[in-house]
Amino acid sequence: MGKDTKIKMICKHNAGTLKYLALVKCAVFVCTFCVIFIDQAKCAEIVDRIVAVVNDDIIILSELNQTLKPFADRIKALGYPPEKEREMLFKVRSDILDQLIDRKLADQEIKRFNITVSEKETDNTIERVKEASSYTDEELREELAKQGLGMEEYRKGIKEQILRAKLVNWEIKSKIVITKEDVKSYYEKHRNEYCGEKKFRLKNIIMNVSNLADEVAKKTIYKKMNAVLARLKAGEPFETVVRNCPATSKSGELGIFGINELSPQLQEAIKGLKAGECTSVLDTDYGSQIFYISEIVDAVEKPLEEVLPEIEEKLYNEIVDEKYRSWLDELYKRSYIKIIK
Repeated sequence: MGKDTKIKMICKHNAGTLKYLALVKCAVFVCTFCVIFIDQAKCAEIVDRIVAVVNDDIIILSELNQTLKPFADRIKALGYPPEKEREMLFKVRSDILDQLIDRKLADQEIKRFNITVSEKETDNTIERVKEASSYTDEELREELAKQGLGMEEYRKGIKEQILRAKLVNWEIKSKIVITKEDVKSYYEKHRNEYCGEKKFRLKNIIMNVSNLADEVAKKTIYKKMNAVLARLKAGEPFETVVRNCPATSKSGELGIFGINELSPQLQEAIKGLKAGECTSVLDTDYGSQIFYISEIVDAVEKPLEEVLPEIEEKLYNEIVDEKYRSWLDELYKRSYIKIIK
């Protein structure tokens, strides 16, 4: 083999080696790039990721967290034990995610029906909000800023609310009919709600018990109050008993109260009592007390004609809520929904 032939073979071999090394370097670079890319993707997934798929739309973690934040902050501020706090946060997170899925489904239907909202409609709604809250434009902006919102973001939220309201009108409200028979049936079933509220004119006798009083002092006061009660039970007029009460006592006209305005303890105590009768001695936060019913003002039943608009509105809202939930359930059934944990 000549010298020139050997040199050519060596060069050929080196060229192959260099080509091989170049391929190796390229492979190493590609692998390194892939590792870096995968690591970065993992980091990105921690920051943001898909938490639910709703047909052709997705809900991402940052969207869920942003909606959840005010509710989570309130729960954390209540100072629950860690286990209870985790349980409540998990429940609220699940509820919020369900609401976001409901919104996505509603938004998809809005697009399908081509429902739109004009800028004027949005402006008019904001003006009504300002009027109801007695806000100037500047005051509204200041209030929004306290909540971390800008006017454009607020307008977007108002627009979404109007769109969903239009969808509900389109799909549900326009199909609801409340008949006179419906109203009459509801009235008969809930007659007690429309018979007015019985009221009680109350007077009381009270003996204050000091927080520092010992058991002997407390028993003494309780004994005196029972003696007062015995006189009332014997038929002695309330005014006469009051005038001759121990000097430590106070009494007076309390006023007229509906049953729901009274404490649960007093509601229970006056149950079944008539005008001119009194309760037993009650141990209350203000001392030992006896309550005397000087008058009972009977309730007056409201006629159907008077409460008809109120019942219609109540029935309408109940039916809207029921039909909206049924409508959403139907949407769920015919939609592809996947929650990614």
